[in-house]
Parts: sequence; C-alpha cells; structure tokens
Amino acid sequence: MDTLRSVALFVAAAVAEIGGAWLVWQGVREHRGWAWIGAGLVALGIYGFVATLQPDAHFGRILAAYGGVFVAGSLAWGMALDGFRPDRYDVAGALLCLAGVAVIMYAPRSS
Repeated sequence: MDTLRSVALFVAAAVAEIGGAWLVWQGVREHRGWAWIGAGLVALGIYGFVATLQPDAHFGRILAAYGGVFVAGSLAWGMALDGFRPDRYDVAGALLCLAGVAVIMYAPRSS
C-alpha cells in the first residue's frame, strides 16, 4: 500500500510542479498575464508540500527519484497540452528515468 501511495504522490507532485512551471511559462512567454504566473507560483508551492508527504523519510532519495518522474511527466505534459511529439530517444530516456525511480524508491532495503 505504501508503494501505491508513493506513486500517487509522485503523480500529484508532477502535476503540481510541471503544471506550475507551464502556467508561469504561459504567463511570461505567451503573454497571458500575471494571473497565470500567480497560479503557477501557487502550484509550485503545492508541489513543495506534496513532496513532503512521501512515506520515505530521506529528502535526497525522494527528490532524486522524483527527478525521473519529472522527466517522464514533462514529456507527457508536452504531448497533452502543447502538441509535442516525442521521438524514440525521448521515450527511451523517459523509460530509463522511470526505471531509476523504481530502483531508488522501491528496491528492497534492510532496515
């Protein structure tokens, strides 16, 4: 059950961080205004909070593993909202990152 909770928290963190960065990007680069930027900053703050809810107590492990989720999630976000089409190297890299997440977070460890 901890693994399922952890995966759900990684997904929530990715939505908050990637979504927040995208909102800031839209506000600045696409000239959508301060409301978009402000919403992005709020979402980025939520990301910081969500990361603290992971069951593992090690900050470095959580953030290192989350990096892989961020890579794959960013590509998925780009596909869903910006029409980005990843090539096979993007997909291979994202899969390697997710394999790293699995090893870092869910490998059996002695207490």
